[in-house]
Amino acid sequence: MVIKPLRLKKGDTIGIIAPASPPKSEPLKKALSFLEELGLDIKLGKSVHKKYGYLAGYDQERIEDIHMMFRDRDVKAIICACGGFGTGRIVSRLDYNLIGENPKIFWGYSDITFLHTAIHQQTGLVTFHGPMLSSDIGLSDVHALTTNSFQQLFRSEAIEYTNKLSMLETVVEGAASGPVIGGNLTLLVSTLGTPFEVDTKGKILFIEDIDEEPYKVDRMMNQLKMAGKFHDASGVIIGDFKNCVPEKREQSLTLDEVLKEHILDAGKPALKGFHIGHSSPSIAIPLGSIGRMNTYNQTFIVETGIREDENK
Repeated sequence: MVIKPLRLKKGDTIGIIAPASPPKSEPLKKALSFLEELGLDIKLGKSVHKKYGYLAGYDQERIEDIHMMFRDRDVKAIICACGGFGTGRIVSRLDYNLIGENPKIFWGYSDITFLHTAIHQQTGLVTFHGPMLSSDIGLSDVHALTTNSFQQLFRSEAIEYTNKLSMLETVVEGAASGPVIGGNLTLLVSTLGTPFEVDTKGKILFIEDIDEEPYKVDRMMNQLKMAGKFHDASGVIIGDFKNCVPEKREQSLTLDEVLKEHILDAGKPALKGFHIGHSSPSIAIPLGSIGRMNTYNQTFIVETGIREDENK
């Protein structure tokens, strides 16, 4: 059963956590001001300003922050400060009964992909693949479409992505529908062989990544293909692959060649060119909501990820 979290309204409290790496302090401070301008109150997790190497505190500290925010009835949404690395270390130790019994908005991307996949598959909760605080909202040149993505949390409207937002390209012709799942390619591959392995059956699979050379993308795409993830999917949406360029161009396949080869082989409807992921603008989408893609008019429409009525 799919569960949509209740929408936000002005005056609500949102919890800020860092379940992976520590956020940069100045961009985070600026991003918190942005949230306050939206009329929201802020509650910081205890590990947000902690550092343990490349992690925002010890595993147990980050786990406790997640549990605390889901348990706290005053907190209406949980927004991740940044990604980085570390969610795969804690995902098997989360209390999914607690999360399922306290459904609320959960927002982030990149390394947060592992949490999106686990939370949705364990509880049915729709979560949001959206721009994060210190790594996106807190930048000096943040795009208006990036900040505008947060309006998805206040209004229950479908997200309509067309060529008006970016130039889309058809990879495989066709139309498809189903729940939207996915996120960062590296993290999706890291779920394989675990109890939280991404399930793509009958779903629209979304992928994106950053700073991976084409041969590394090739390796990960091939692993997803061999695991049947493209074959099982109803369709494929390709987001931004920022800085995924070869170090030695004359000795490399291009990123487009790698992506198209593996996706063409599956034969499922596929579109590329979306500003979703490590991009500017970075447009949010609800994971778990029903999506409809059509390559003939190059559209991708996703149902709202929130509900209006507290009793539904």
